[in-house]
Amino acid sequence: MVYERKKLGKWSSVNYCFYFLSLSAESLIFHYWITHFISNKPGDVISFYDQALVYITSIRYVSLIIVSFASLIHAFRSSSGREDFESGRGLLGDDSSYGTFPSNENVDQTGQQQRQPEKGAFSDFFEKMGSLLPFLWPKKNFLLQFLVFVCVGLLIAGRIINVLTPQQLKTITNELVGEDGPPRFAWESIALYVLLRFLQGGVGLIQSTQNFLWIPIGQYTTREISVKMFEHLHGLSLDYHINRKTGEVLRVMDRGTNSIISLLNQIIFQIFPVLVDIVIAVIYFVVEFGWIFGVIVFITMGSYIYVTVLITEWRTSFRREMIDLDNDARSKAVDSLLNFETVKYYNAEQFEIRRYDEAIVKFQVADYKVSATLNMLNLSQNLVITIGLLAGCLLCAWKVARGDFRVGDFILFVTYINQLYGPLNWFGTYYRIIQQNFIDMEKMLALFKEQQSVQDAPDATELKVTEGSVVFENVGFAYDQRQTALDGISFEIPKGKTVALVGPSGGGKSTILRLLFRFYDVNSGRILIDGQDIRSVKQESLRRNIGVVPQDTVLFNDTIFYNIHYGNINASDEEVHKSAKASQIHDRILNFPDGYETRVGERGLRLSGGEKQRVAIARTILKDPPIILLDEATSALDTTTERQIQYALSHMTKDRTTLVIAHRLSTIVNADLILCIKDGKVAEQGTHDELIRKAEENGGDGIYYEMWQKQIRDESEGKIIGENEGSSKSGGDDSKNNET
Repeated sequence: MVYERKKLGKWSSVNYCFYFLSLSAESLIFHYWITHFISNKPGDVISFYDQALVYITSIRYVSLIIVSFASLIHAFRSSSGREDFESGRGLLGDDSSYGTFPSNENVDQTGQQQRQPEKGAFSDFFEKMGSLLPFLWPKKNFLLQFLVFVCVGLLIAGRIINVLTPQQLKTITNELVGEDGPPRFAWESIALYVLLRFLQGGVGLIQSTQNFLWIPIGQYTTREISVKMFEHLHGLSLDYHINRKTGEVLRVMDRGTNSIISLLNQIIFQIFPVLVDIVIAVIYFVVEFGWIFGVIVFITMGSYIYVTVLITEWRTSFRREMIDLDNDARSKAVDSLLNFETVKYYNAEQFEIRRYDEAIVKFQVADYKVSATLNMLNLSQNLVITIGLLAGCLLCAWKVARGDFRVGDFILFVTYINQLYGPLNWFGTYYRIIQQNFIDMEKMLALFKEQQSVQDAPDATELKVTEGSVVFENVGFAYDQRQTALDGISFEIPKGKTVALVGPSGGGKSTILRLLFRFYDVNSGRILIDGQDIRSVKQESLRRNIGVVPQDTVLFNDTIFYNIHYGNINASDEEVHKSAKASQIHDRILNFPDGYETRVGERGLRLSGGEKQRVAIARTILKDPPIILLDEATSALDTTTERQIQYALSHMTKDRTTLVIAHRLSTIVNADLILCIKDGKVAEQGTHDELIRKAEENGGDGIYYEMWQKQIRDESEGKIIGENEGSSKSGGDDSKNNET
């Protein structure tokens, strides 16, 4: 066997055959001893040596059955477990890849990321529980702390009741059959037994009171974890949120919070009491019935727990796979519904349905594995309990038949053992729930371990804006090492001046805005506001002094008033209306049936692009920051609305430092400085007139000049097309009039 183990690195068929041959031989020996004892007549004296042999044989036989059954499980695991082991991944492994690119350390020569060994559901148990401890103990609420101690006291009382109840039933039985005298009507003992039963059990008074008192404690934990997770997600940097899947994150939050509450209940009120009951039972049976009964109970309980843990740990990979596929199906559904309009544009409903159906099928395959192995676990647990109960009952009945025990002792044994096996039957369920809770919780703990890629320095100070001047000094930045986004960008925006960024898409214009808002930190160089490096100030103070109107405005699914008021939650209604007037949206809002209480729909889809953009501008006006970033703020507006809003923007940016990304060059002809950004560098810079004049002097060679000329041509062509369409409509109307 040792040779086979060293040679193959695992159990081979030799091991399995050995255990089953041994089981067959032990079965014959056990049958011989049982037949020998049954054939004994009353009054026959059985020597102590024979009794010891029977006890030893019984223990050997039960142990061998358990080991043989465990070998079957091992055989089943060894055929498929290795693939599951290697194909799974530890959910608490290095999950720092959120928002980052994997390092080369975990990538082999084929470019495939190496898999990390899978951890069991209970690996790092104390580390996990330690990370949850701040959420579990109500350190600021003394009433809840008192309730915790009361619940612990009730838990101890329940254990005492579990010992007294079978004892009382033994007393009743002995009084009814007249073991200590003539039979009598034991109404006092019966009343006491009924009282104990009323206090005992999952629906008893003690457990019900305990559950009632635990409600506010569980609510405290739920609130603490949910709020901390929400706060943590908002604290993560932009790179994480760009790469996250919203549906999966929400699912992880929901499952993680629920799993922690369930985990607490199962460990404190289910698993811990069962383990305590087992220890008490072993001691009780050794004292009251003899050491052999204690050994039987101990082996049965230990085997049951071992089989439960063994199979459940094996099922962990199936459960993980099911959760991952469930999250994937949810993410596909959420992503598809969020892009409802895009699906309609490309007539892709059937494609989306097929994708979702395939995801559901994969989930159901994994769910089948989980359900099938669950049935196997239940059968295994039942087999262990049945063998232990059979051995104990036969031995106890034999003792009663010999006169060593009374009838009440047999009743006590059966009652106590069934009382113990009842919760033990649920132990597998409790363990499975805990194991599932740990798996569900792991992803949430991984979220808690996510670190901000942009963090405040330990000695960070408040940003003090006196003038609002902005300076980029030789700034370099790359989203990853494979491609540079900005290379040596340098420019200055003096107080109250406007600098415009133009150039081809992908040149780095939006990256400049993101760096100034400190969504990312520069790789080289520095960015200064009034002489202060933005990396040395607190992010909250930096962003409090910067207003942003993004290119793609996404509004909250709330009212128009709420979305504008979001710019300054302390502003009055009058100030909100004033901001709306400044952004040329006030009159439009009043034309809506519900006015400012009009709900904008998810992501603001009930509003037009121009309306959403003007709401965003009103929100920024209400914020009243000294520095303003406009990311193509008028790109979604028609020409007429653009002209109307340009005055509002000019009024808003007056005496404020402004950085503008412009698509329509006509909106930035009055900028104090125009930077042409191409391939992460400043290709040209100057005012509008300077850039045009310089290009004309060079025979029309200039990036800005070419963009300007192209825009003029596009506008001219658009104007001609519009006039032709107008003429066609007029001709059509004349024809209709002639026909009339």
